[in-house]
Amino acid sequence: MSLILVVEDEPVNQALVTRFLRNEGYDVLLAKDGLEGVKTARERIPDLIVMDLGLPGLNGWEAARRIRLSSKTAHIPIIALTGSTNAENVLKAKQAGCDAYETKPVVHKRLIAKIRQLLGADLPEPA
Repeated sequence: MSLILVVEDEPVNQALVTRFLRNEGYDVLLAKDGLEGVKTARERIPDLIVMDLGLPGLNGWEAARRIRLSSKTAHIPIIALTGSTNAENVLKAKQAGCDAYETKPVVHKRLIAKIRQLLGADLPEPA
């Protein structure tokens, strides 16, 4: 199954997203901030990244940019995760290199559908 890196600083959100992914059979890596996320992405080369944008230190926008700059990680799909539906934030996420955008609170069905789409999984929609 695919390996997904979750970059999220809030323990409750990290646990929720991790549970969703593991219940779908995905292997999960965790990072608590942008710098750790970039480092983990470069070392482990996940199949997809779920990136919170409002991270401490190195934020999700800058972490996504750095992931896109490396030839080792530039191909990895990134889903931006944030509590904001502000159109400016969506645009900034796209400009930083994010492939999709998901809002908090995370809805299991929507997140899994976006992951499957980005991974090219020809699987039925989650129940």
